[in-house]
Amino acid sequence: MLEIRNFSKTYKGGKRAVDGLSLTVEPGHIVGFIGHNGAGKTTTIRAVAGVLDFDEGEIRIDGHSIRRAPIACKKVTAYVPDNPDLYEYLTGIQYLNFISDVFEVPLAVRKRRAAEYAGLFEIDKNLGDTISSYSHGMKQKLALTAALLHSPKLLVLDEPFVGLDPVAVHAFKGVMREICDEGGAVFFSTHVLDVAEKLCDRVAIIR
Repeated sequence: MLEIRNFSKTYKGGKRAVDGLSLTVEPGHIVGFIGHNGAGKTTTIRAVAGVLDFDEGEIRIDGHSIRRAPIACKKVTAYVPDNPDLYEYLTGIQYLNFISDVFEVPLAVRKRRAAEYAGLFEIDKNLGDTISSYSHGMKQKLALTAALLHSPKLLVLDEPFVGLDPVAVHAFKGVMREICDEGGAVFFSTHVLDVAEKLCDRVAIIR
């Protein structure tokens, strides 16, 4: 599902953030990505999501190159950063409809999935409110709901459990496993080793 081969990224000024990273995420697997601060986790995840260019190596998602076929990769991928930037002047439901439009999710399907996941994360009663009124945790739940609307094959997450309450954490762990049971895959960074140990099929450590 995800193949990273000899990935390297150097920022302006010569700082080499990632040097020759290779790893594979197989369909059906939840893979945790761990390492100390500054090890290159977020850099790698942003490159996988297609929002960060890179110097060397290859990243392939569902058989497509993120460089040569970025749209094909992004159609089957959902990316949630550690601190999602949402359009705060929109209401929650307007944001979900916007994301659904981007991914061409049919009206009936988006309504069903939005109701399902917003209910699961307990923000269904807040979808008529503007996002600017949301707490950090509610914004994280909205971002996760939006990420699931197009039934991604690959879920790419940067510290997804930060800011979530225990009920939402439990619910989202179940969603992650469901995606994998249906042939998808999850690649996420975390600092919580207990989560990685209990949830993941494999763990990748970047040093």
